[in-house]
Amino acid sequence: MPIASSAGFGRRALLAAAAGLPALAPASAHAQDAAFPTRPISLIVPFPPGGTTDISVRALAEAASRHLPHPIIIENKPGAANTLGAAQVARAKPDGYTLTQFPASAIRVQMLQNLPYDTLRDFTPILCVTGYPFVVAAKRGRFTGGWKGFIEAARQAPGKLSYGSTGANGTPHVHMAELLQREGVEATHIPFRGDADGTQALLGGHIDVMAGSTSLGGVVDGGQAEFLVAWTPERLRRWPNVPTLRDLGYDKVVTTPFGIMAPASLPPAIQRRLHDAMAAALRDPSYLAMQERYDMLPEYRDSAAYAALLRDMVREEAALIERLGLKGS
Repeated sequence: MPIASSAGFGRRALLAAAAGLPALAPASAHAQDAAFPTRPISLIVPFPPGGTTDISVRALAEAASRHLPHPIIIENKPGAANTLGAAQVARAKPDGYTLTQFPASAIRVQMLQNLPYDTLRDFTPILCVTGYPFVVAAKRGRFTGGWKGFIEAARQAPGKLSYGSTGANGTPHVHMAELLQREGVEATHIPFRGDADGTQALLGGHIDVMAGSTSLGGVVDGGQAEFLVAWTPERLRRWPNVPTLRDLGYDKVVTTPFGIMAPASLPPAIQRRLHDAMAAALRDPSYLAMQERYDMLPEYRDSAAYAALLRDMVREEAALIERLGLKGS
């Protein structure tokens, strides 16, 4: 089959424009997109290794790599309130070789600080992956009466108790602040790089409670700590005695689903290639086993549905920032 000349492509583009149709890309561009990927893909996780996010995205990358000719390599970049991945991908070449896990907190922090990206302008959504099972933990026996015991202790000693989270203005921090505001109590927030650091501070008695993910379950199962409350829609399968916020009378569920983002202007063929490999990974037995093990919540949305979700999340985050009076750190 002869290869189309650039002159021929130019004529076809003009005819297509005159007819109101999208112009066809040059054959060489189609060939490059169809061959994608020709080398490993970097997927940034803006959290430290070992936490629930890292474990979940690694399982996704490993399963998706089985549907691609080259692997997806995880690159951990914690810090800066979990925004380093978004900042790097926003300025990366839109060729599909640099991706990031995109937490909901990256939307919020960008609104609060002068960061080099815009959620709705600078990315190509690939797919929405899963939601978090957030929990609040304390050392075993620290609070009689569980969550209500913590609230009562905070009420009796305003500002004296402390709670940890995985970063200032992250989801655990912000929603803990909202719960305390509802109760009219004060506690000091202590940010950590990840759940692992916060867990050590909790066990060492440096903080009173830790708001984070079910990666804290290891010390709960080991008898060193206990979950006071879960923020999930239903009780956790592995810890059915832990009440949800709804059980305790709060009309509140927090899952903040995350997805995978590429730079803006990613060619549609590459977007579909990445989506299809990762969507297949979500059905892989190894990924499903991880999802069950860590109580991750299914939140799959395709590229278009994820883009719509992001628009909704931007509006919701703006309202939350205003309600809580949040400030950039």
